[in-house]
Amino acid sequence: MQNVLSLFIGNTMEATDGQLGKVEEFYFDDQAWIIVYLVVETGNWLSGRKVLISPVALRKGVDQPGTFPVNLTKEQIKNSPDIDTDLPVSRQQEIALHEYYPWQSYWGTGFYEGGLWGIVAPPAEDQVPVKVAVGGVHLRSTHAVSGYHIETTDGELGHLRDFIFDDQTWHIEYLVIELHSWLNGKKVVVACEHVKEIQWATSKVLVNLSKQALESSQPYEEPAYSQSEKADTTFDSNMHLK
Repeated sequence: MQNVLSLFIGNTMEATDGQLGKVEEFYFDDQAWIIVYLVVETGNWLSGRKVLISPVALRKGVDQPGTFPVNLTKEQIKNSPDIDTDLPVSRQQEIALHEYYPWQSYWGTGFYEGGLWGIVAPPAEDQVPVKVAVGGVHLRSTHAVSGYHIETTDGELGHLRDFIFDDQTWHIEYLVIELHSWLNGKKVVVACEHVKEIQWATSKVLVNLSKQALESSQPYEEPAYSQSEKADTTFDSNMHLK
């Protein structure tokens, strides 16, 4: 099911023996467009330490609205490698994390072939594997990139506001872009295949679309959401720019 990523910010993460904390943001690979970690603020029980949790740790078949149940204990989280999430996460830190937890590394042999720990189907024969950079340089924070300027083929137009992802595979499939205020804050949805590059130094997302293509696309309406209900975009796949 496709969901809006920001609706999961603030969700509770539950260990097998109690509450771990709140989901604060997500880390994704900007070439494979897949979420690889949830960043959890642990709160008072662990002095507010932030920890990285892989989506593979989520318990399947447990439907608790507003909650991410994981197959880890609080003691396991407490003794996990301490990683400063306010700084770029290095590949060495990720290796330490994956040596501690029973998680298969998502970077594999250097090529991402459509599989996240075996839960994503392999690509079709005509698909080309996507290169994942060595050293973790393509591991990015969804919070940090939100608000980046959108650079079209003929100039700047709008800002990145949100992500739409598949909550089974954790692939980010679309970007939600808010156009400039003179267009009354219209939001549009663009498939990630249109992203040419994310320029971290200039805070820009480069897309292979024109201003006119964005301006003439159908408007995106944010889903109604209640904390007591599971987030659901009811996203119309015909709405995005193909």
